[in-house]
Amino acid sequence: MDFGRLPDLRYVDFRLPPDHPETARVLARARPAQPAPARLHVGCPIWTNKEWLGSYFPAGIKEPDYLHYYAQQFNSIELNTTHYRIPDAGTVRRWREAVGPGFKFCPKLPRSISHERELFQADDLVVPMERAFAALEENLGWAFLQLPPHFGPEHLPRLERFLLDFPESVPLAVELRHPRWYSDPVLADAVFATFEALNKTLVITDVAGRRDVLPMRLTTPVAFIRFNGHGLHSTDYQRADAWAERLAAWVAQGVHDIYFFIHQKDVRHAPVFAQYFLEKMRLLTGIVVPPPFIIPQPVQGNLFGF
Repeated sequence: MDFGRLPDLRYVDFRLPPDHPETARVLARARPAQPAPARLHVGCPIWTNKEWLGSYFPAGIKEPDYLHYYAQQFNSIELNTTHYRIPDAGTVRRWREAVGPGFKFCPKLPRSISHERELFQADDLVVPMERAFAALEENLGWAFLQLPPHFGPEHLPRLERFLLDFPESVPLAVELRHPRWYSDPVLADAVFATFEALNKTLVITDVAGRRDVLPMRLTTPVAFIRFNGHGLHSTDYQRADAWAERLAAWVAQGVHDIYFFIHQKDVRHAPVFAQYFLEKMRLLTGIVVPPPFIIPQPVQGNLFGF
C-alpha cells in the first residue's frame, strides 16, 4: 500500500486520535445480552510471497500451494486479486479448499466498479461479483470498497445509492481517501451516520502521510484496520502497542470482529510484526491467535546431513 507512504518519518505524529464520541454508542447498542468473545483476524494483502520460501513456506513448493501454507500462518487475507478480476467458480472453490474453516477472505471490490465506473451504472458487474464472493461461504469475511483518491463528497449521492443497492449477502467495508470526506466534521459525521444506518463498516487506515484517514469511528461492531508499516522501524512497534491498547478497549466495550491487515514494503517483515502484535493482543485481551512461525525445513543429504 503506497498510499500515504513517506520516506521520512521524523515529523509524523503516530499517536492514535481519541475515539469518536459515537464509537462507544455503536458498540453498546450492538452488545448482546450474553456477549461472545471477540474474533481477531490478522493478515496480509497477498499470499504469493516467494520471499517466505524456506522460512514461513516450505522450500520448493509451487505457487498453487502458497495459499494452503499462508493459511497456516495467518487467519485472514486482504484479497487484492479480486480488485483486478472477478474469480470464476472453480477458482473460488480452490481457494475455499485450501484454507481451514475459520479462515476469512476479505475481497477488494473490482476496480472496474470502484475506479473505472466509479460506482456509476455498475449493476452488471455487481451481480457476478456477489456470486463469486458469496461462493466463499463461511470463509467470507468483510469485502471492502476502496474508493479512488479523487472520489470526493460531491459524489456522496452516488455512493449512497450504491450502498443502498449493495447486496446484503456480502458484508461491506468502505475506505474513503479524498481528504474532504474528513475536513468538514459535519459532513464526516453525516457520512458516518449513513454507514451506520446501512450497516457498512468504515475502514480505518493507519498510514504515515495521511493521518486524517484515521477517524477512530466505528460504524458497526466491526473494526477494519489497514496498517502501513515501515520495515520494523521502532515506530512500528510503538504503533502496535497503541493499537493493541485501543483494540483491547473496544473488545471490553463489545466489538464483535477485528480485521487487522499488515502492509510492509518488504513482506518478510509482516510475520515478525504480526508475532509482536498478536502477543500484545493476547496479553491485553486474552484472545489467542497462533502467530506466524518458521516451518522446519527437511534436512538435505544423508543421515549425517551432508
